[in-house]
Amino acid sequence: EIFELKAELNSDKKEKKKEAVKKVIASMTVGKDVSALFPDVVNCMQTDNLELKKLVYLYLMNYAKSQPDMAIMAVNTFVKDCEDPNPLIRALAVRTMGCIRVDKITEYLCEPLRKCLKDEDPYVRKTAAVCVAKLHDINAQLVEDQGFLDTLKDLISDSNPMVVANAVAALSEIAESHPSSNLLDLNPQSINKLLTALNECTEWGQIFILDCLANYMPKDDREAQSICERVTPRLSHANSAVVLSAVKVLMKFMEMLSKDLDYYGTLLKKLAPPLVTLLSAEPELQYVALRNINLIVQKRPEILKHEMKVFFVKYNDPIYVKLEKLDIMIRLASQANIAQVLAELKEYATEVDVDFVRKAVRAIGRCAIKVEQSAERCVSTLLDLIQTKVNYVVQEAIVVIKDIFRKYPNKYESVIATLCENLDSLDEPEARAAMIWIVGEYAERIDNADELLESFLEGFHDESTQVQLQLLTAIVKLFLKKPTETQELVQQVLSLATQDSDNPDLRDRGYIYWRLLSTDPVAAKEVVLAEKPLISEETDLIEPTLLDELICYIGTLASVYHKPPSAFVEGSRGVVHKSLPPRTGSSESAESPDTAPSGVQAAEQPAVIPTQGDLLGDLLNLDLGPPVSGPPLATSSVQMGAVDLLGGGLDSLMGDESEGMGGGGTFAPAPSTAVPATLGAPLSSGLGDLFDLTGGVGTLSGSYVAPKTVWLPAMKAKGLEISGTFSRQVGSISMDLVLTNKALQVMSDFAIQFNRNSFGLAPAAPLQVHAPLAPNQSVEISLPLNTVGSVMKMDPLNNLQVAVKNNIDVFYFSTLYPLHILFVEDGKMERQMFLATWKDIANENEAQFQIKDCSLNADAVSSKLQGSNIFTIAKRNVEGQDMLYQSLKLTNGIWVLAELRIQPSNPSFTDLELSLKCRAPEVSQYVYQAYETILKN
Repeated sequence: EIFELKAELNSDKKEKKKEAVKKVIASMTVGKDVSALFPDVVNCMQTDNLELKKLVYLYLMNYAKSQPDMAIMAVNTFVKDCEDPNPLIRALAVRTMGCIRVDKITEYLCEPLRKCLKDEDPYVRKTAAVCVAKLHDINAQLVEDQGFLDTLKDLISDSNPMVVANAVAALSEIAESHPSSNLLDLNPQSINKLLTALNECTEWGQIFILDCLANYMPKDDREAQSICERVTPRLSHANSAVVLSAVKVLMKFMEMLSKDLDYYGTLLKKLAPPLVTLLSAEPELQYVALRNINLIVQKRPEILKHEMKVFFVKYNDPIYVKLEKLDIMIRLASQANIAQVLAELKEYATEVDVDFVRKAVRAIGRCAIKVEQSAERCVSTLLDLIQTKVNYVVQEAIVVIKDIFRKYPNKYESVIATLCENLDSLDEPEARAAMIWIVGEYAERIDNADELLESFLEGFHDESTQVQLQLLTAIVKLFLKKPTETQELVQQVLSLATQDSDNPDLRDRGYIYWRLLSTDPVAAKEVVLAEKPLISEETDLIEPTLLDELICYIGTLASVYHKPPSAFVEGSRGVVHKSLPPRTGSSESAESPDTAPSGVQAAEQPAVIPTQGDLLGDLLNLDLGPPVSGPPLATSSVQMGAVDLLGGGLDSLMGDESEGMGGGGTFAPAPSTAVPATLGAPLSSGLGDLFDLTGGVGTLSGSYVAPKTVWLPAMKAKGLEISGTFSRQVGSISMDLVLTNKALQVMSDFAIQFNRNSFGLAPAAPLQVHAPLAPNQSVEISLPLNTVGSVMKMDPLNNLQVAVKNNIDVFYFSTLYPLHILFVEDGKMERQMFLATWKDIANENEAQFQIKDCSLNADAVSSKLQGSNIFTIAKRNVEGQDMLYQSLKLTNGIWVLAELRIQPSNPSFTDLELSLKCRAPEVSQYVYQAYETILKN
């Protein structure tokens, strides 16, 4: 067959040639490989017959990619065709050149393209404009070097509207793939040209121009208004894409118009009819229109507030249109039209389509919440629906009645009895959860509340999470309201939720209730039975910043998905965040409303709760494990910590007076101190006096070791309790742990892992527990650490996140290590070096601290610090003050230089002043904490 075609292609008769090329194209279209005929087809290019030429070009586009070497043969003909007297042929040549995506050929196309961009015929120019965008896609650098982009910009002021539209389209396309380049630098003059072209170009040209206008930022409201006036006629266009693009431009520029302007009102009135007209199109277009209207109604409900009727559902609407219309009906519901809306919704609730009926029932509830006057009617409508006993109608009704109770407390509770009759028919998680909530919330009005809730408990583990969580809360509420009868029930649910469940949310909620009830039932009552805030009317509004971004994408896929393009466009193209222009002339303040409060917030933040998650966990654990010095101390310290976590409140705990805390109470370290509050006696047992500590490296340095504190309470780790501390002995760091088994089963197969941390701390050996750990047994382990792990800056800097595994599970905790375990033994700097470095470090890197109530003299301070590798380089006395100059070096090579001021002559003044200089200033705070810890113990 190929052979016959070859013969026909080379025949002398024009007609035969044409028929042959048609046959080739036909074979190509059905997927046969006719690339073997490439040279013969290319020979047919030299012809004046436009039809034949088109066919040959079609063939070329298809096969040039697979046969780039052959395609070069055709280049000459292209170049010749670009100078053909017939503009159609010139345009055809340029269009085909743009479609041949072969690098070798692109260089030859630059000259012909340049000529065509300046062609006298507008048809050729508009084709060439698009060709530039295609070429840019193949070889961006080439297009920029050849200056085609500037030519494109000139075409924006072309006399022919179609050329303008294509130039805009090409530039927008290029700008999208290069968001940083400012190709479309629009100014009032070029905007004027675009608006002039807008009236005369084809519908797609109009869409390109409108999309381009939407990216322009008018300089004031006058300019915005004049653009709006010139865009408004596009609203009556027959093509719905043009209408939506025009709506997008108007919605965007309306932001800049003051609401008091007459024009603003006129514009609102003009926007409604085109949107309504879109709803008479076929269902697929209706759906797109409705998704866009949904956004518009959320932004400016006033546009369509009188158009409720068009959103009523027709019997033959497809389900996707019905659901979307319902949504918009609720958004538009108001006191004026609520009677109409309710009558419609009640109709819908008896339809056959299950999804639609559910949504309609839910809609009745949303109306009740949105329009207070209608609540009474909505509730009676819902009760009528419950009487139908149709399973899914009943379930939806119960879900929405729960919300109505939240919105209007103490009004409609009389219906609870009716709801309880339907308890057994509920099989969906959401409805079951809603019913359980109602029973728990109004337990005092339901005589058999405990029986009802108990009936749910039997299959507790088969319920979905939301039902389990609701059941747990409801039973705790019931217990607080009727403590005598429900003691066993609450015990049962708490053990189901904590011991038998592996869902962390459920377990945590169970433990919190358990602790609340066991420590302070009065507080529990205040927390669990607190007044609930009323729910707001619109629960499913799109978040405002996202809504503003989506308004900028009206008429695109983003407006149908209700997601920004970055959420579904793959790759980097096209993901430029757009936002509406700032409001002007409205009653809202011109400043952004966020500026003031955020400042206040920042100042107040520390007083609330330290941001570190695990501290909060530890505070909740206070009633676990036997408190060493009687419970009052533990609880009072919590209150004190909660009131004043960062002020001086903890200093009294930190001082030496707190003998009570000397044992092992599980008080969480407050973030400002970074050392556990349970500091006991120092451990440098007299060895310091035997060895001359000034020897420096190699001596047994009596580095201060804090007493062990509980890091992981048994409650949190299925019975495994871990307490520990950190120490540094002769250059090696270790983590000294005590593992205690408080469970009823044997524990074995221990392993430990650290998360990445600021100084790369990592276990230098596996966690060796030689024999399995029997119940109630403890084992002490010293785990050697090194600092060659992977590094990631933590907040706070000395935070260490640890995972410990055993045969039961993996447990996580985090702890703060004192920085002095990282002070290395060769941290003594030469004097000259010290002076030079001190001068070299910028003054803004100097931090000042005070160490309160430290009554040691200079020598005692010096030797105490030397034990922890803080070396005194020089000491001098200035006006009765002792100045110590010290240096230390961290394991990662960072040097910290210190100046410590002591006033021995003045016994009443026991505060030391510390200045620290370091090239990494964020370390200073933690070095100061280490100083304070070492000197006070």
